[in-house]
Amino acid sequence: MTVRPSDDLTAAFARLGGEEDERVWSDLWDDLCHQGSVYEDSFLALPYLAAIVTGRAPGAPQDAVLMAGLIASAADDAYSARYAAEINALLPVARHLLDAATEDRPTFVYLLQCVLAFEGERVWSAGRLEGLFEGEYEVDCPRCEASLFIAFGDHGTFAAAGDYLSAHPVRAALLPADPAALDALPARLHRMATEAGHEELARAVTYLFGRATCPDCAGDFAVSEQVEESH
Repeated sequence: MTVRPSDDLTAAFARLGGEEDERVWSDLWDDLCHQGSVYEDSFLALPYLAAIVTGRAPGAPQDAVLMAGLIASAADDAYSARYAAEINALLPVARHLLDAATEDRPTFVYLLQCVLAFEGERVWSAGRLEGLFEGEYEVDCPRCEASLFIAFGDHGTFAAAGDYLSAHPVRAALLPADPAALDALPARLHRMATEAGHEELARAVTYLFGRATCPDCAGDFAVSEQVEESH
């Protein structure tokens, strides 16, 4: 199955609602958002995805929200206006699913990005929050341009040059942000993760929006600014 504007999207989505739904969603992802990419054709799926979440078509609402959230994260003003009704229908469902996502950290982050995308946020909704559950980001030092790993997971909290899993990595400490001093968006992310019981994600937010020192040149920088530059 290869979906293009000239093809019958109605028939493609009509395959949902049976025992092969997992395969159907896999096909839809491959055709409409291959490897996480969003194309001009991808936006044609938004009416079908909105129909699923509003109960007018078969399919799993969470699968529909996740696909629609990725698509919406790439919308410009024109697409946002064209599909405003669909996005408005998707937003409350995404919020409801997010409120219920108290067990799985990746699912919580994916849904959080969807909520941000439907609300019109175009920076952190576009995959940049996924490092929160992965426990690391790869960035460039703004001073010496060294490639660095920002780690705050099972291996510790540090900035490292080169392979941070090597026997003798070159590391520097991270300085997490004070939750009380976070700007509006990161403060909201921290609060939502905390209220959902995702303490590790809330902690990760303080490192993402904190500061790091380059172990190569000792330059100090805001981690979030380099994540924006690198993604």
